[in-house]
Amino acid sequence: MASDVQELTISYSEEGIELVRELDKEVLTKGAWSTIMFRYQDWDKAKSVYGPEKYSIRRYRKINNEYRQQSKFNISSRDQARQIIGALSRWVELPEQ
Repeated sequence: MASDVQELTISYSEEGIELVRELDKEVLTKGAWSTIMFRYQDWDKAKSVYGPEKYSIRRYRKINNEYRQQSKFNISSRDQARQIIGALSRWVELPEQ
């Protein structure tokens, strides 16, 4: 595991094949609890190509100087991402209660 938040990645390889390819990441929060949003693609073994873009929001907790994943939420499509963006855009424009 990584000791620095910038080292955290969603990339994953097996037998020389990158099964999860990280395209981008955004560190949303840093500290003992860190939140990172990833843009990635999964390898489609049947077609031998990478699938459509996906997104994941992951929370990490730093324990004994190492970050460990605590939770994740995967956004499986651009359409779902747009729905989340739409809802958040509406909500942040509302007056605070």
